[in-house]
Amino acid sequence: MVARQRIGLKTLTVATGIAALGACATPPPPPLPPPPPPQAIVIPPRPTPPLGAVAAMVIPARDAMGVRMTVNRNISPEQELWNVRSGLNVAALNCLRPQHSMLVSNYGAFLKRHSRELASVNRKLADEYRQKHGRRFRDQQDSYMTQVYNYFALPPILPEFCDAALELSNEAIQVPSGKLADFSTTALPRLEAVFENFFSAYEKYRVDLAAWDSRYGTSIPGTSYAAPVGNLNATYGPRISTATPPASTAQQGGNQPTPQ
Repeated sequence: MVARQRIGLKTLTVATGIAALGACATPPPPPLPPPPPPQAIVIPPRPTPPLGAVAAMVIPARDAMGVRMTVNRNISPEQELWNVRSGLNVAALNCLRPQHSMLVSNYGAFLKRHSRELASVNRKLADEYRQKHGRRFRDQQDSYMTQVYNYFALPPILPEFCDAALELSNEAIQVPSGKLADFSTTALPRLEAVFENFFSAYEKYRVDLAAWDSRYGTSIPGTSYAAPVGNLNATYGPRISTATPPASTAQQGGNQPTPQ
């Protein structure tokens, strides 16, 4: 009987010890939280050309001095004056918004007020081309003037060009007779500034596009993009009649512009 009590006491003591050890044991750590979802990659929109221009467009390059080599560079003073006249002609024909309506009458008044000077410049330009190109000078002159008209008619810039041309036309009809050459030396750079702003913006677009394509390219699943433009030759938009008017046309002036 005593032996059984001793055995039971030992059993109770062992059980109590095991229970005490169990109570002192470190509980297992809680399960780890699930990993966060992968961070979404936010891809910015692919750069687009400024002012809605086409993606494959060549803009005039710069020379070693950083000067943009447009159709208005390296020309004679007579050609500068004639190109101002051509720019105002393009504006009168193409700037059709109500706020530019005065361009038509201004251009007619410009031709009438400066008819003698325009006629003289027209003759000097003919002599200039004749000396350079011989009997077929007219073909060379018309080819160059086509470039000038198409340059000024570049579609993306038309609204800004029209604003600048309207401002110049308002000033041109106030220029004293015989002083048009002096006016043209500052008027042509003001027209050119509109185009330079666009060309600079287009160059920045190309840099941004190259950086975007380098980073994102066509590696995005299910997405494809056009390759970066390598050829930078520009197209300046629809042609208009650009035949250089004879001196008599400049002398006549008139109230309505004609495609000259």
